[in-house]
Amino acid sequence: MANCLTLKKSNCKNCYKCIRHCPVKAIRFSGNQAHIIGDECILCGHCFVVCPQNAKEIVDGTEKVRVLLQSGDPVVASIAPSFIANYEGVGIEALRKALKKLGFCDVEETAIGATVVKTEYERMLAEDNRDIIITSCCHSVNLLIQKYFPSSLEYLADVMSPMQAHCADIKKRMPNAKTVFIGPCVAKKDEAEQYEGLVDAVLTFEELTNWLKAEKIELDREMDHDAESRARFFPTTGGILKTMAEKAEGYTYLALDGVENCISALRDIETGKIHKCFIEMSACVGSCIGGPVMEKYHNTSHIKDYIAVSDYAGEKDFDVAQPDPIALKKHFSVLDRGLKEPSESEIMSVLRQMGKFKPADELNCGSCGYNSCREKAVAIIQGKAEISMCLPFLKDKAESFSDTVVKNTPNGLIVLNENLEVQQINNAARKIMNIREASDVLGEPVVRILDPAVFSQVRDSGRTVRDQRTYLAEYKKYVEQTVVYDQESRMLIGIMRDITDEEADREKKARINKKTVEVADSVVEKQMRIVQEIASLLGETAAETKIALTKLKESIDDE
Repeated sequence: MANCLTLKKSNCKNCYKCIRHCPVKAIRFSGNQAHIIGDECILCGHCFVVCPQNAKEIVDGTEKVRVLLQSGDPVVASIAPSFIANYEGVGIEALRKALKKLGFCDVEETAIGATVVKTEYERMLAEDNRDIIITSCCHSVNLLIQKYFPSSLEYLADVMSPMQAHCADIKKRMPNAKTVFIGPCVAKKDEAEQYEGLVDAVLTFEELTNWLKAEKIELDREMDHDAESRARFFPTTGGILKTMAEKAEGYTYLALDGVENCISALRDIETGKIHKCFIEMSACVGSCIGGPVMEKYHNTSHIKDYIAVSDYAGEKDFDVAQPDPIALKKHFSVLDRGLKEPSESEIMSVLRQMGKFKPADELNCGSCGYNSCREKAVAIIQGKAEISMCLPFLKDKAESFSDTVVKNTPNGLIVLNENLEVQQINNAARKIMNIREASDVLGEPVVRILDPAVFSQVRDSGRTVRDQRTYLAEYKKYVEQTVVYDQESRMLIGIMRDITDEEADREKKARINKKTVEVADSVVEKQMRIVQEIASLLGETAAETKIALTKLKESIDDE
């Protein structure tokens, strides 16, 4: 398969939106990145449309067309009939004028080829006596049948698509011409490469618009009308049926759009529930005017676009020479996806790893993108998905880890919302405040159990309070509390460390220290008294000695 869709890995954000919208789950996740599986993809383009990060890219064919224009051979553009819905108020003549400025030799409508194809469908219904005929205009539907419903391949009309039929007609009229298809479909790029020699290059409307802008070429808002243009209805749901002038009797005629509806019908065909039907199938809702590369895909109005097509379409067929049926034959082969179906034991083993031990555990919520847990398990075995893609599994795992931390931390934790209502409380906090069950306070105002002042202060100021020593009088507990406001979750988190024992020890030490100081003071005071008494006695003795010595001195002097 042509590598028409690529992925900008750096943009993938694990949203799984692409896999949720992929009707065949042809996306593999590895290393937290999405990868398109070419062997399984049907190129419907849903992943391109829904990706919120614009991570999916369609390979640009502009440079290839530039090379064709420089080759010297005439290059003719085949423009899909949905152009009238994409370029509002711009007719085929205005487009021809603009594209000739780019270097194209001529511009024709793919609807010419659509006329050839619908005429061949009419012949098949009238002459081939087929049970079921499925139209082969939509390459994504063709790939869907080739890859996923090979038993229905016999019912797929072996007829060229309008793009191929028109380009073959151009080359028949101009043998040396190069052909470029321009339309709203990424799958056409793959079809052109799969069936070589008919379509030399494919551009999307978006690529054409960007090219015109780069060359500063503006499209004139000029409308033209042609009565012989009924095949312009082809890009609408039921458009093929609407253009068919002759319908064989005995057949039921159906028009289905959207891959899911096509899959449902193909399942009914496989089980033998449908017979004698002519089924027009389109992968896109609204058919080609709802194509993934319509420039307005993000703001599509199918009703408005249908009216634009209806107003532009004529009442008669294009005047074309109908080729021989053999010249319009197209061969379809089964395309093996190369997938091995896992055994039941392998599936059960993966389900257990996902935390699914019984049917009640299989939520089938679809958050991973798969329709069921079992389908997801198969994808894991096939290397397309990872266990971590299961949101309930991750949530339970994260909550289990979080709960383990919260429950076993020695610190009390209490979580409040901005209304100061208790949202969560752990065992340690309940023990501090003598709360029997968490349910007794959950959802209740915190004022019922704590002074809300510090929480109000932190909520209003946004500033964290750290390691604030507080005495909870009603609980006779001392705590060291920290209060944090989480702006993102808009929650207040209170962390309380019970320091009652520490405070008791501190007070005991303070009392001991005080008593020690008092004893020391008493001893010092007593010692001072003793010193004073000794000093007093020493003073008296010294005076008496002085008097005695003086008298003795005087006595000696007298002699």
